[in-house]
Parts: sequence; C-alpha cells; structure tokens
Amino acid sequence: MTRRIGLALTLHNHQPVGNFGWVIAETYERAYRPMLEALERHPSVRLALHYSGPLLDWITAEHPDFIDRLGDLVVRGQAEIVGGGWYEPVLAALPERDRVGQLVRMADELETRFGARPRGAWLAERVWEPDLPTSLVTAGYAWTVLDDAHFRAAAIPEAALWGPYATDDQGKVLTVFATEQGLRYHIPFSPVADVIDYLRDHATDAGERVGTMGDDGEKFGGWPSTFEHSWGHDGWVEQFFTALDENRDWLTTVTPSGWLDGHGSVGRVYVPTGSYAEMGEWALPADEALAFARAVREAKAAGRPEARWLRGAIWRNFQVKYREVNDLHKQMLRVSDLVDAMTPGGGQDAARDLLYAGQSNDPYWHGLFGGAYLPDLRVATLHRLIAAEDLALAAARTTTESGSLVDLDLDGSAEALLVGDGQVVAVKLDEGAGIGRWDLRAAGHPLAAVMRRRPEAYHQKLREHDRQAAAPSDRPAPDQLASIHEIVKTKQAGLSELLHYDHYERRSGLVRLLPRSTTAAEFDGGSARDLAGAPDGEWSLESIGPDHVSASFRDGAAEFRKSIRIGGGRLDPSLTVEVDVVNTGNAGLEALFGVEFAVMLLGGGHNPAAFHEVDGRRIPHDERLVVPTVGRLRSGNDQIGVAIDTVVDEAVAAWIAPIETVSNSEGGFELVYQGSAVVLFRPIALAPGERASLRVEQLVTVSPPAA
Repeated sequence: MTRRIGLALTLHNHQPVGNFGWVIAETYERAYRPMLEALERHPSVRLALHYSGPLLDWITAEHPDFIDRLGDLVVRGQAEIVGGGWYEPVLAALPERDRVGQLVRMADELETRFGARPRGAWLAERVWEPDLPTSLVTAGYAWTVLDDAHFRAAAIPEAALWGPYATDDQGKVLTVFATEQGLRYHIPFSPVADVIDYLRDHATDAGERVGTMGDDGEKFGGWPSTFEHSWGHDGWVEQFFTALDENRDWLTTVTPSGWLDGHGSVGRVYVPTGSYAEMGEWALPADEALAFARAVREAKAAGRPEARWLRGAIWRNFQVKYREVNDLHKQMLRVSDLVDAMTPGGGQDAARDLLYAGQSNDPYWHGLFGGAYLPDLRVATLHRLIAAEDLALAAARTTTESGSLVDLDLDGSAEALLVGDGQVVAVKLDEGAGIGRWDLRAAGHPLAAVMRRRPEAYHQKLREHDRQAAAPSDRPAPDQLASIHEIVKTKQAGLSELLHYDHYERRSGLVRLLPRSTTAAEFDGGSARDLAGAPDGEWSLESIGPDHVSASFRDGAAEFRKSIRIGGGRLDPSLTVEVDVVNTGNAGLEALFGVEFAVMLLGGGHNPAAFHEVDGRRIPHDERLVVPTVGRLRSGNDQIGVAIDTVVDEAVAAWIAPIETVSNSEGGFELVYQGSAVVLFRPIALAPGERASLRVEQLVTVSPPAA
C-alpha cells in the first residue's frame, strides 16, 4: 500500500497602511503576480491565500485583472481565500468590538469580491491569546493557523503537529492548524527533493496526516535574495509545483477547509499567549534578548530537551519596551472609545474606517519586520487616528476634557490634556513635563511622533559585522540560501559608528540645564548630561485650565517652573512654552539654559519638502545646524501643508540636529530619520536667588499641501 499524506499551504500577503506605492508595486511584480501565474500553470496544486485589506484594495485599484484571475482559482476550488482583520491588526491589541468589527469587515469584503465568506482567518504576526476563539467564532470563522512555537508551549510534541486541533473559549470552538517546523524551514530554502523526501518520511498508510505551513507570501520573491531563487535561474517554485504534480498519487495538496471537510481534529489543545519564536525574542529588552538568544543557541547545540520550552516575551511587551508604541496603542484605544460614543450614521462610519486603518499592526512593534522605527508608517497610522478623533470631537461639539488630568498612557499616573480647535496636546508631568503628543487636527499630523534612540540587541550583531568587514575572513560563502533571520546586510558602511543613545524620552518642551562646556556635537550624540534632572524628572502640577498647564520641579540648587499654553484656531494653532530657573543654592550657577523641541516633519532622505529655515536660509529637516544667534526660525513640510514659526522673547543660540536611529529590517541595517531636535538656549550666570527665564512661541500654520 502506498503511504500517503496531505499538504495544506497558507500564504499570507500583506502591505502596511501608508507604505509607498512603488514598494507595493515592486513586491507585486516579484512575489504576488509570479505566484498567481505559477498556480495557473499548475491547476492541481491547491492552497490557501490571504491578502490583507490594504493590499487587496491596492491590487483591486492597480491590477483588477489579478482579482478576476484569483477569483477563477477560487471558483474551481484550487485556492481558498482566507480572512482575518481587514486592516491586519493584532487582534489581541483591540477592544472586543473592534476585533469583531475588523473580522466581519474582511468577511464582507471577501464575499463581495469572491462570492463566498471565508471560513479561515489569518492572525497578524500569529499573535495568539486564549480568548481569541470567542472573537473569531463570533465573527463567523472556523479555523486559523498558528506556529509550531505555540504548540510546543502547549506541550504538543513536534511529531504530533501533523493535523489540526480543537480549542475553545466561552463555549466557542475553533480549529487551529499547526505550522510544521520542518516545512517552514525547508520551504523554500532547501532543495525541492529534500522537501518531497521530508513529506514522504512523514506519510502513513492511512493517509491521516496533513502537513501545514502558514507563512509570508513575500518569502517567495519579495524578501532579499529570494526572487532569483524563487523565480529566476533556480526556479524553486516551479520545481516545487512540478514535483507536487508528479507525486500527487501519494502527496495531496489541499486547502485547510478542504481537509476539514473530510477529517476531524486530532486532539484538544489550549495554547498559551504567544507568537512565533523570533517575535518573543524581539519583544525582550535588548540585554535580555541577547541572553535569551544565547541560551536558546547553546541549548539547541547541546541537544538539551529544555530548548523546546524556552520562549521570550509576549507581543504586548512592545508596549513596555517602546514608550512610543505604548502611547500609540493607548491613543488608539481612546479613539476607539470616542468613535464608539458617536451617534450611528455616516460620520461614525467614516470615523470607524479611519480607526480601523489606525489599528494596522505594523508600527505597533519592531523586530526584523514591524514598523515602529519606520516614520512613514508610524505617521500614516497616527494620521488616521487623529482624523478619526477629529470627527468624533466635532460630532460631540465639545472640548470639555481640555484642562483635565487623564491617565492617557494607562501607567497609573495622570497626564495633562489640552484640547483646542486646532490641536491636541498631552503633557507627561512625571517625565520632564514633556509634550509627548502634539497633534494638528486639521492636517491630521502628529508633530511629536519621534522615536528615542535606544540600544537594540541587533546592534551587537552590527558591531561584529563591521569588525569583520574591517578584517575580512577567507571563509567561503555558504552554498545554501540563508534564512532572512540569518542575513546581515548594511545599506551604508560604518553604521556602528553612528550608534547613539538617548538617556531621556524625546518629547518637546523639555527644560535643559547643561554645563557651559557642552558642545553641539555632544547634544547631537546624546552624551550631553544635564546639571539637573529636569528633562526626565517628576514635575509637580501647579495649575491647569482649558488652555494651559503649569508645573514645577526642584533638583539640588535649581528650581524650575514651566507653563504650557495653547491658543489659536483650527488653521493657526499656537503653543507657548515659558520656563524659568531660580538658583536656590548658596553658590553661583553657570549653565546653558534652554528648551528642547523634538518634531516629526517627515524629513528623511533630505526630503525637499521638509525644512528648517533660519535667516532666509533653508536646509533639509534632517540636516545639522549651529546658529549662534536667532530670534525666529521656521520649519515645515510643504507636502503636508504645515509650517511652524518659532519665536523667542529675546535672541538665543540654537542647535539643530536630526534624531536618527540605526535600525534593522529585512532590507538590512540603515540609518533612519526619526525627527529633528532643536534646543534654544542662552548662557546664564545666576547668583543665589537670581532667576532666568525663556519664552518660546510655536505659531503653526496649516494650509492645503503643495501640488
């Protein structure tokens, strides 16, 4: 009797909200279109395909014939279209109403396009929490695909991952397929013959096993180094599909739903919170991630059984690792509440769509993938949340929350919230009384959306790479195509020399009291150290009203006061920061006294639309400049229609420097613009009891973007 086995492949295709059109177009040509054409050439190969909502919309607009051809595969049963959250959110991060709303939206859209509602759901980044069956089943879904790491955490051995399992929550039963580790590692990185032999080795006389692999469709041509391998001279996919055709007497390709129609689950499982293995490592703090990776590597090398139990942090830990991610997530939750409170109707529908788009997962985390460090994705997400909030505030016709204390970031301490016709400003009193949110309502632009420069575990890999590049080895290159997780690529030389870290969160309106000897280079490089803890210390609230908040801070022989006031209208909002320092000691106080602003104006890559302007001289927003004396400077971005005139009460010096991180992605290590910092300061020499002050007005103009 011939031993038999089934193979259920699920390919996940996604492009983030706000991604550049040319990036999507390139991936379409290198991965999405070739895969469709290969399936058309091999009609006996069956699989499941998932396209996230943003990508599906792009393809529908740019290549409607692709949708028609994909529909033909669906009609003849060759392809099963998989659902999920429409804008590819991590469901675990959402309120239940938005989980179900996103899932139903996707099911409705797929039914409209392809004539049938999806039975399976793709989980963004395979982030699983045990209550998800309730959300998925309530929205009409019957199955999903998880990673082998999920099942190891549930004490299911690798040998038992050749069939789907049943799980449940609150009486809702969901089937979960397990991505088999060997298939995930082999496809498409091993020779086709090895993949076929691997499946043959796991076939049985009864043919009751199914091998499942759910993974990114972009790995077939869209990832670095995979296009030639998948579709070029190597032609891996064509070889693989041909081999599937040639072996279909014992190797049957099926869709997941097709398999379930003829087979039941092989057991029950309760999967703990988790994601794929690499995600757990990425969610750890940098030092812990290094220790974790070393422990896993050593355990595997020694063949120790505990290697299968080692796993890192859960996905939610990105909200601990990155303050900016937590702020984004909590802003999303707040907007969700505001939208839900709107009167049902057209305005709420538009606001809800913007909210859903603002839940796309990419800027909520970071690893080899994930867009927390990608400013265009971060700003695109915040733009939609700001627009949704603006609709909700306009519908409520009230700003009664302005001048209130609200725990916006849900850390147990209240922030000061100021809401005007043209802006929303949040002040983090216990961390420097800094402005962590400065949203322009009419433009939908988040001026405070910068990222702090912080250590990452992969910086150690970069340093080692640069050391090896300086002393090249004679070792030959490996013959086998490396996994994307193993490749080290850099987009420019010497990046390890550009690693700088900030010792405080990069908010705006921060008071700086620096030694007189401090240089612009030290400020730029993050090594400038304050004489007092004003940038990140805990400030005490003095007063708060609908348009202002005042706070004070004392450290040693210096006492500070700060007032932040908003004004202006929808198209001309203003923000004024007044600070003063008093020498409360018994000796003289000499320092550089100033205020720092960190602003995001999408100025990366010397974007000609984003600028600083000093004394009629315009420079790109990501350039450096030392200005000995200035009373007024201007910055902005013509494309988004935002300009800021910065006016001080008397002449000051200014240091302007980009905030740039060295980040890693599937494309390699690169220097990424995260905003621009301007510190306006003057030297002071205060006798005991003397005071110095500084007043900075930020006058914003919002206008239609330049054509």
